[in-house]
Amino acid sequence: MHYLLSVIHDSASLATPSEMAAIDVFNERLQAEGQWVFAGGLGFPTTATVVDHRDKEVLFTDGPFVESSEYLAGFWIITAPDLDAALKVASDGSKACNRKVEVRPFL
Repeated sequence: MHYLLSVIHDSASLATPSEMAAIDVFNERLQAEGQWVFAGGLGFPTTATVVDHRDKEVLFTDGPFVESSEYLAGFWIITAPDLDAALKVASDGSKACNRKVEVRPFL
């Protein structure tokens, strides 16, 4: 089963060099253990553009969809046999990046 591990951050700072090193080690472990599908870091919310084409005209809005002190800073997509295994990986990921991690299964 695939899971999305969302990295939740609450400040306008990038990962420190020591956090990046820990993330690299974590990523290498995921790859070596066959759990890695894809991962990436995201730009700050101020770089976002929201696209809404539910009506006749498309609307482009600069900035994040939601005003919040927390935002999605990055993610991993992993493969795990079950939720318990995904939660263990998320716990290790949270430790590596020093941020909260939300776990959600793909349907």
